[in-house]
Amino acid sequence: MMVVPTSSNEGLAGKVAVITGGAGGIGRKVAEALEARGAKVYLLDLNKPSGDHDSRPFLACDVSSFGSVSTAINLVVAVAGRVDIAVGCAGVVSGTGLLDLDDDENKLILDVNLLGFINLLRAVVPPMQKQGGGKVVALGSVASRIGGVKSGPVYVAAKAGVAGVVKWAAKTYGPDGILVNAVAPGPVLTSMWEGLNGGQLEEDATGYPLGRLGRPEDIAEPIAFLAGPESNWITGQTLDINGGSYFS
Repeated sequence: MMVVPTSSNEGLAGKVAVITGGAGGIGRKVAEALEARGAKVYLLDLNKPSGDHDSRPFLACDVSSFGSVSTAINLVVAVAGRVDIAVGCAGVVSGTGLLDLDDDENKLILDVNLLGFINLLRAVVPPMQKQGGGKVVALGSVASRIGGVKSGPVYVAAKAGVAGVVKWAAKTYGPDGILVNAVAPGPVLTSMWEGLNGGQLEEDATGYPLGRLGRPEDIAEPIAFLAGPESNWITGQTLDINGGSYFS
């Protein structure tokens, strides 16, 4: 059995991180937060980051395909020699109600949000076992805690599934020194939230004690904490990040 080191503030120098959905709003901020702590970051996504010509290493990756995820992770290990941190930020959201669902949308939501995280675990656990440990962080959602915000039932189910898989993986791979946690954000001002509001980047903070909706940085910094040595005695947990709109 691998015994994880005592928590510390030594940072992430020399650590290698992969982020699925790394070209998205939250994924990009997670990359910045991990880099600020010294990690080398690889972005995995369907599309390259746009706008500012991101110079971080990029690997095309479809999280709904284990073959695609496995190929990307194997390339990172071949180049960098290891993978210490894996963050599952890839996601798609749907506000479709129960009676309007169709099979294609159901499959997409489950394949990306739930199976996408499982595929990431399947790909990173073997190299993490071989090297003696690692950190995995999933992107859940407050939707799974309260039955949805503006999201539909399949999205809620997928994110609830992520929380369950996190607990299972934490129990199963803790003896290998692999710590697995999740964050459950409330609404964050990204393109996904915009899509749930008819294309408007709406900020209605009614019911939020802290007076605003989230920003990608609000999610990225806690993820970096869970990915770092400060959290070496935390596993199997889902951290709620929602401006005080929900208390577990």
